Amino acid sequence: MNKTAALAATLLLSIWLVPHGVTADTASHRAAIERLFSLTQMRQKIDDSVQTVVALQLQQTPQLAAQRDALKAFLERHIGWDALHEDLVQMYLQAFTEQELDAINTFYSTPAGQKVITRVPELVQQRNRLAMQRLQDNIGDLQQIMEQ
Repeated sequence: MNKTAALAATLLLSIWLVPHGVTADTASHRAAIERLFSLTQMRQKIDDSVQTVVALQLQQTPQLAAQRDALKAFLERHIGWDALHEDLVQMYLQAFTEQELDAINTFYSTPAGQKVITRVPELVQQRNRLAMQRLQDNIGDLQQIMEQ
């Protein structure tokens, strides 16, 4: 076999082997993401956010009540789990290595990790309420600044 034929065979073999190795890595990487989504209850959180948006829209625009089901279907089609799932996977594939996801999943599998999942959203809400209260308490200062 001459050098050109050997090089061509090597390149062909490399092209054939690389996608298979990448696919295996991608499959396990995706599996780690799916585990994270499961541990963090991502699907439920997205479903809950759709329900929240529906409720807010109906609160702000009560005349939409007759179209509640259509509004919910629209939101699910565009921002529901099935609509966002693959995009979220792609985001996480870019953001975290498989090893990082394994470490994150290990933590979230512990009682402390599960507590983080349940308590942090509550703490974020408390923080937001505190920030809003502080702004309301000091709105006079802002008004003075704006008048100057």
